Amino acid sequence: MPYVHIELIEGRSQEQKDALAKDIIESVIKHTGVPRKHVHVIFQDMKPENHYSED
Repeated sequence: MPYVHIELIEGRSQEQKDALAKDIIESVIKHTGVPRKHVHVIFQDMKPENHYSED
């Protein structure tokens, strides 16, 4: 069973997460051939102050 973990800065809507998860699931199926029911996408929302980038 593939588990895909996505870490995002909080603030995305459920609709945005659903759309992203559907695209990821399709890609995993395409490249691995596993059944859809075995692909899991897990989102972890991070607070902005818990992320640092020099960009």
